[in-house]
Amino acid sequence: SAASDVYKRQTLNASIKAAERRLSEIAVLKKHILNYSKTRDTYVAYRKSGYSKKFFEIHREQIILHKAAKEAFDQLGVKKLPRMKDSNAEYAEVRAGKKKAYAEYRNARAEMLREGQQKCGTVLFHWRRKNSKRSSRRNLQTDNSRGEEMGSQLCFIKQNRHGRR
Repeated sequence: SAASDVYKRQTLNASIKAAERRLSEIAVLKKHILNYSKTRDTYVAYRKSGYSKKFFEIHREQIILHKAAKEAFDQLGVKKLPRMKDSNAEYAEVRAGKKKAYAEYRNARAEMLREGQQKCGTVLFHWRRKNSKRSSRRNLQTDNSRGEEMGSQLCFIKQNRHGRR
């Protein structure tokens, strides 16, 4: 039914959006893991120096990156530093799920458009049939180009209502 098809497309669209959000979260997490691991030795040396201002000025960029990574981990509630291998595996898994859902979404959308075109063809057929009966009753000549234009406008309106945005 049309309602279940719409629900399926909406569900697939929502899962694609959720996967995109998770992919961006994982990408940010991977960036922070990399920054944290690269700057860890510098930060340990900064702590050992007694948080020296001179040391901070020399290594400002690395210390700021390290603090930003620590802050991000705190916000995410990460107690133990995640492994890059695990993050890459989750990223690949989510990406594969997104690709699968997107393929299903494309198929569902194509099916909906095919159904819309079939309905549109039926509407056009009945519109032309109705239009030709009126003109024959009145003994008027039909303007064929205008009739096709009106029918195509009906199809365009119908297709836009159901699929294209």
